[in-house]
Amino acid sequence: MATKTAENTNATTATEKKATVDNATVKSSEMKSSPLHKFFVDALKDIYYAENAIIDALGKLQEAATTEELKDAFEDHQLQTKKHVSRLEKVFKLIDEKPEKKECEAIKGLIKEGEEVIKSTEEGSMTRDAALIIAAQKVEHYEIATYGGLAQLAITMGHDKAADLLEKTLQEEEDTDYNLTEIAETSINFDAEQEG
Repeated sequence: MATKTAENTNATTATEKKATVDNATVKSSEMKSSPLHKFFVDALKDIYYAENAIIDALGKLQEAATTEELKDAFEDHQLQTKKHVSRLEKVFKLIDEKPEKKECEAIKGLIKEGEEVIKSTEEGSMTRDAALIIAAQKVEHYEIATYGGLAQLAITMGHDKAADLLEKTLQEEEDTDYNLTEIAETSINFDAEQEG
């Protein structure tokens, strides 16, 4: 269900906004204090922390990768992730909140798992690249789940511009996941299977 925002109607002051959700009108100030808004902001802080941590992690994955194709994919996604951080900062601004990081245990665990993959696989091997792709896709799936949920919450709360930004990032995360699968299926997995 989409939410529509009406600004400066006769019933509101010049500074107060109203949102209509399921035929109920809610003042923006009341929306900000709602449990759902608080959860939404908390989840934004969580993914903001995660995206910043992912930038560093992608540099490590790029260094550890064997093939140029995978190195390039990690570099491209690192640049894209920097755009995701900027986009999140715009989302915070759109909902009149300050961009802040909240430590994300899930991403810390996924990054640690990726570091373990590097330690436990042979440098220069296709097995390492296959394992790095799986580690990176676990991160992508976390991001896909997060952005998908946040976009829907933004729509529900009438934050249509924020929802558009979140959906754009969601699409880019899905594309990255697809590209990693393509890289794995085209050669890396087969080459890794041939290693003795």
